[in-house]
Amino acid sequence: MTVTTTALPERSPALHAVLPMDGLAGTLVARAWCAGTPAGPAVVALRPDGVFDLSRHFATMSTLLESEHPAQAVRAAEGQYLCSVEALLDNSRAEGRDPALPWLLAPCDLQVVKAAGVTFAASMIERVIEEQAGGDASRALALRGQVMALIGTDLSDIRPGSAQAQALKRLLQQKNLWSQYLEVGIGPDAEVFTKAPVLASVGHGQAIGIRAESTWNNPEPEVVLAVNSRGAIVGAALGNDVNLRDIEGRSALLLGKAKDNNASCAIGPFIRLFDEGFALEQLRSETVHLEVSGEDGYLLRGINTMASISRAPEELVDQTMACHQYPDGFMLFLGTLFAPVEDRDEPGAGFTHKVGDVVTIHSRWLGRLQNRVMHCEAAPPWQFGLRALIRNLADRGLLQGARL
Repeated sequence: MTVTTTALPERSPALHAVLPMDGLAGTLVARAWCAGTPAGPAVVALRPDGVFDLSRHFATMSTLLESEHPAQAVRAAEGQYLCSVEALLDNSRAEGRDPALPWLLAPCDLQVVKAAGVTFAASMIERVIEEQAGGDASRALALRGQVMALIGTDLSDIRPGSAQAQALKRLLQQKNLWSQYLEVGIGPDAEVFTKAPVLASVGHGQAIGIRAESTWNNPEPEVVLAVNSRGAIVGAALGNDVNLRDIEGRSALLLGKAKDNNASCAIGPFIRLFDEGFALEQLRSETVHLEVSGEDGYLLRGINTMASISRAPEELVDQTMACHQYPDGFMLFLGTLFAPVEDRDEPGAGFTHKVGDVVTIHSRWLGRLQNRVMHCEAAPPWQFGLRALIRNLADRGLLQGARL
């Protein structure tokens, strides 16, 4: 099937709210929960003429991304019509969802979800402050001035692992200010960790979680690469790598507790595959916008400019795969420039989430990802794991006909 470019209809605010600036011109693939007997997740393509189920061609998103040319494979797969794109996006809102219609899930399935940290100078300085403050937000303001006086505010010209970086390391060690975050920020080895288990990520419109015990936390708006088993970057999505600053600040050994919790990883709304109109070059200059809107009337805005990243996306992929294989591919968060320091309540306490916050992340090429904050303990529990997926695919007869 050949995908043609069409203008967005003026009557469709749901489309304008979620799709990229060029609408449905790109090759957009997602996963949607579809009603049926039994119901289950489907790999879908978003096209000008509607949403098409590609499950009979590709049982999983991982399989689709393993194609030699994923965008071409999507266009060649006719698929089964499900609904209009507008209906899918409208039904992906948490409120008033119609269980008889499809709604969006996180666009990845069998892929491991990895994340690169401390890849931007501004957020690197904030990680040092977290560490120095021991996770106590009330100490951050005073420490910020001290740290910046010694480190400076612009480390963007320092190439990680370079002789210049090593010279700065020696200087900061002499001043007793060297940090494990600076080690991965300007040292030769990137920080790459596992953000979420397979199938645990939430998608557009679903709740995103923070632990109830956390009193200092923030969203992290990021570009997320879709990488296949061969290490080829085949597309990208938006993501929110929720950060519990107080917990990680107490000890970097608590990274798992700070980062990997129920509903703490959001990816979506879809994966935009590389094709003739979208490639890695567009991502290098992408600007990711963030908005946090609270039920108390609070509004926070921020940006994450990919041009400021300290390590190229290809380098982060290479370091992820240096001593590990990913036979089902992986999703890779590229890190964030954004680290909010504005006070929300008490002076000097900085920003932290409140239950009910609506977090919106959007960019020109990748659309809009929106989630509402709630406590991890109260968010819908993750129950659909690998055994459930395999059983569901078998029950729907997809293990015989589709490519696995």
